[in-house]
Amino acid sequence: MEVMAHEMFERLPEHFRTMCEGVIIRVDDFPTEEVLDQLDAESEFDLLGLFQGTGVPFRSNDDLPRLPNMIWLYRRPILDYWAEHDESLGHIVRHVLIHEIGHHFGMSDDDMAAIEASVD
Repeated sequence: MEVMAHEMFERLPEHFRTMCEGVIIRVDDFPTEEVLDQLDAESEFDLLGLFQGTGVPFRSNDDLPRLPNMIWLYRRPILDYWAEHDESLGHIVRHVLIHEIGHHFGMSDDDMAAIEASVD
């Protein structure tokens, strides 16, 4: 799934990828208990992905060094979702990537849908 996620990320529009300069994509089986608690998730299957970090538009020259931007994809919840829906695994991974990045940057659902459509 990690290879698929990197391939999907590289297919996203240039301006969208630029917003996440230096982003690291990680795949774990489930979110940590800390993440689940912070997001008030009821189940470890509630969260398919997470964006952590500060994107290029929100940085300034005065910023202190930060941890790198990271996109977490959660394998088991994604596979569970895939088993229950009539979508390809690639489509789901791409959708999660776009939405995690998009929500972090305050994009509307319409903006994210347009980006997703441009990749189809």
